[in-house]
Amino acid sequence: MKAVIQRVSEASVKIDGTLKGEIGRGLLVLLGIGHADTLEDVEWLGKKICQLRIFNDIEDKMNLSVQDITGEILLISQFTLHASTKKGNRPAFTEAAPPIVAVPLYEAMIQLLQQELPQRLQTGSFGADMKVSLLNDGPVTILIDTQNKN
Repeated sequence: MKAVIQRVSEASVKIDGTLKGEIGRGLLVLLGIGHADTLEDVEWLGKKICQLRIFNDIEDKMNLSVQDITGEILLISQFTLHASTKKGNRPAFTEAAPPIVAVPLYEAMIQLLQQELPQRLQTGSFGADMKVSLLNDGPVTILIDTQNKN
């Protein structure tokens, strides 16, 4: 499971021109699910996202989590995080899990984040053509791959 986590002042997602989700201060999380991913990856990554200390404290040091600041999360599924560009110029997405595998894991991540951040989670729609807007704060962008936990 791969995640691109961006600290944002605001973010939103539209599908077919209709606003699907919108947050203020918090995290935009782009989530890519691969063949090897499991519910254990969801648990590990979900907790990591919620506890990642990338917001500034009163001393202007990155020492606070999205939970600490009562921030929000916008979760977007993005299979292209598993793109392979080793051969040629056209990315291959063979490492991305098919929907039959990915959807239940995506839904499990939604449930976990809803438990950790009640009323503060927004999502896109799995497999939809989405238009994501964000105002990156910092900019701060963190990449996490559950296959490289150590």
